Amino acid sequence: MAPSVTIETPLQSSRNSPKPPPARIWSVNDPPFEGYRPVDTQGYAQSNRETAIVIDNGSSTVRAGWSFDSKPRFTLPPLMARYRDRKLNRTFTFVGSDVYSDGTARGQSKNIYEPGSNIINNWDVVEGVLDYCFLKLGVDGKNGTIDRPIVMTEPVVNLGYTRKTMSEILFECYGAPSVAYGIDSLFSYSYNGGRNGLVVSSSYTSTHLIPVVESKALLSQTTRLNWGRFQSAEYLLKLLKLKYPSFPGKISDPQAEDLVREHCYVSQNYEDELNHFLDWTGLEDRSHIVQFPYTEQVVVQKTEQELAIAAERRKESGRRLQAQAAKMRLDKLKKKEEEFAYYQQLLSQLQGVTKKEAKRILESEDFDDESQLDKKVKELEKSIRKTRNKDLGDAEEDEIKEEPTFPLLDVPDDQLDEEGIKQKRQQRLMRANHEARQRAKVEKEKEKARLAEEQRLDDVRRETDFEGWVEERRVARQAVLGKIKDRERLKAELGNRKSLANQMRMKSIANLASDAPVKKRRRGAGDDDTFGADDADWGVYRTIATGEGSDDDEEEDLTKTLAGLEATLLKHDPSFTEDSTRSAQTDYTKSLMHAFMHGPYPFDPESQQHANQIHLNVERIRVPEVVFQPSIAGLDQAGIVEIASNILTERLADNKHQQDILKDIFLTGGNTMFQGFEERLMKELRAVLPAEQDLRVRRAGDCVLDAWRGAAKWAGKRENRGAFVTKAEYMEKGGEYLKEHDLGNAYQ
Repeated sequence: MAPSVTIETPLQSSRNSPKPPPARIWSVNDPPFEGYRPVDTQGYAQSNRETAIVIDNGSSTVRAGWSFDSKPRFTLPPLMARYRDRKLNRTFTFVGSDVYSDGTARGQSKNIYEPGSNIINNWDVVEGVLDYCFLKLGVDGKNGTIDRPIVMTEPVVNLGYTRKTMSEILFECYGAPSVAYGIDSLFSYSYNGGRNGLVVSSSYTSTHLIPVVESKALLSQTTRLNWGRFQSAEYLLKLLKLKYPSFPGKISDPQAEDLVREHCYVSQNYEDELNHFLDWTGLEDRSHIVQFPYTEQVVVQKTEQELAIAAERRKESGRRLQAQAAKMRLDKLKKKEEEFAYYQQLLSQLQGVTKKEAKRILESEDFDDESQLDKKVKELEKSIRKTRNKDLGDAEEDEIKEEPTFPLLDVPDDQLDEEGIKQKRQQRLMRANHEARQRAKVEKEKEKARLAEEQRLDDVRRETDFEGWVEERRVARQAVLGKIKDRERLKAELGNRKSLANQMRMKSIANLASDAPVKKRRRGAGDDDTFGADDADWGVYRTIATGEGSDDDEEEDLTKTLAGLEATLLKHDPSFTEDSTRSAQTDYTKSLMHAFMHGPYPFDPESQQHANQIHLNVERIRVPEVVFQPSIAGLDQAGIVEIASNILTERLADNKHQQDILKDIFLTGGNTMFQGFEERLMKELRAVLPAEQDLRVRRAGDCVLDAWRGAAKWAGKRENRGAFVTKAEYMEKGGEYLKEHDLGNAYQ
């Protein structure tokens, strides 16, 4: 099992409240590197020339040991990597799980078998794996040969070329004295005491149903289903890629196989359970969270003491700034008071001098006339009073604003000098600004009165025709919701380069970037480029940025408008409740898609922990279901129940051992180890077979190792020596020669 995080099981919660934290979070396994494996010399020392080396040459795992062993001495994946290190000028070879010890070796690794099948297509790897097996078993090979018989498993109806090449390697490369081949599932059935039955073998690359009568397989009635654990893992990867297209991590093939083995199970009622799998009640138990490695952004957490010190520093800095600002205001106030006193003195000085002297004094102070000086004095007095009130915290007294006058506007221009005309223009501009402000004020009052009148009429309408009033609000709310959905849909479509919205956007860009020749602008000639002359031309930038269909209505704050309408309906419409609002309807606890992708827990897109999690829910029953319903994975073949019923009721209808076969439906192979597999097969077969027939389904003692144990038990019996092909027979009759026995393939 994968390492996991275990938390105390919390109490259950209702749908209206968030679920408690998950009770368990699974993690993925690391590559299965087992470390250095020492040479086992004890078995070879205990053996003799009649003791056979037993090799279960499986598609996912190779197991090797001696015929007197109760279990294989070691197991390894059928992998090999060989590469040359240019710096060290050495060639390195890694076999089995050793390929996971080095990154370069892992990238250079090759499999014995063609991916997804049990057909050997890499004989260099076969020799490397056999070398490793014989060396680790302690075979010394002093005379250059493997002086022990070899028993090797092979798939049902193995290719003649494959067996011929394997015999050639064993006899000519290793000098084996004799070799025997047998079917792995039949070895497992024999080891578990089977004589008459139907062997259902679902392993790494395929599923076979083999009827056995009097300990001999009826290979002519055997049926194959091209589905095993490899295809299940591949199917799970496809489902997860569709479910999480932007998943930041990478799920390797061994990890996918572990996910299938640890989290999937066979449903007893697939359709019904699938329909209710994402129901909120109990979803936390059905949804498994698998956490992949991630690096969370480190946020430095300060202690309470450090936070208090930082807050005190900010307060002290604020006090210093306030003191500096107060000092600056005081300096400005003193300066203004000094200017006010000086100009007051200047104003009083003008009262006792001649006009000529007064004009000289005013010009020396940059004033045109006495009115400007008087205006300056009033401005300083007002500013000083305002500053004092602000510093003392007193409310500033409302000032009586004098209506501005424009006396020069009534004086003809011929009666004014140049300076007077200039002042008249200024007064004309000031009067225009004053009138504009007055008009704006009047318009504002009118708008305020209009809104008040609309509100009054709306209240009257609500009291006289409540149903019609409510219906209008509902229609307006649905219109706003439609705009929001259209905007979200358009945003989603712009993320798809094949969508119509994105194609129109690219068309606009292409039109702008057109290579059509444009006439050069000559002196005195017009410019052919008139883009921008029409205000509608600038809408092309909005089209490029947001796509077709974006207009001014979509730029408004739809969320605010919707909130206002919903607040009104909540206040006056008794049938409109909090559950009817958009925020409640978009709550993740009511979203089927959220339950499918993230389970019953909230999802934070900014969290690396959440981004590197996958939630296995419906995949847990969908992947194993393919064996029973291959069509859900796009496989045009019959399921094992249909195949089994066809064999039992039609092909073996006239067989005298039919009843005995029905009493022993035997399951073997790693892909039959799903929880509920045995019960589901029993239930499905009972539904298609006559009710009066006795039906029994049983599982191998060890669905994985019993094939090797059966081969070892068979090899240890002296009466089976005649099923071995000796080296002399190979040299005489060729690599295609095969001795038939009850647990092997027939001659092809």
